[in-house]
Amino acid sequence: MQTVAPNIFVKDISETIEFYKQLGFQVVDAVPDFETPIFVLMMNGEVTFMFQTFESLGDELPEVSRQDGGSLLLYVKMEGIHPFYESIKHKIEIYRDLETTFYNAIEFSIIDNNNYVITFSEHQD
Repeated sequence: MQTVAPNIFVKDISETIEFYKQLGFQVVDAVPDFETPIFVLMMNGEVTFMFQTFESLGDELPEVSRQDGGSLLLYVKMEGIHPFYESIKHKIEIYRDLETTFYNAIEFSIIDNNNYVITFSEHQD
């Protein structure tokens, strides 16, 4: 195994693209095209997220919930958490502010436009 890239189902893919661009992500692939995508691959450094519309699922994969959010927390390990936090804190609502955890990491969390919680973390030496 080498990587994991979650495929996150969303109602509004255009809104999702704009939200994640504020976090520094870029669209690197889109299906069927970049103008009217139903699926996009977005990256920021080595972090990859795939977003796909609920609508594109049709009746396939009935086990996949058709609701925003859910019991999923995305955990992003990174370096340079303080400058990143400063660059987004006035654009995006912070759910949990910067804190040092008992496992010696500095973290903060946001809730994206689809109600998914994303925690950004920088581990300390």
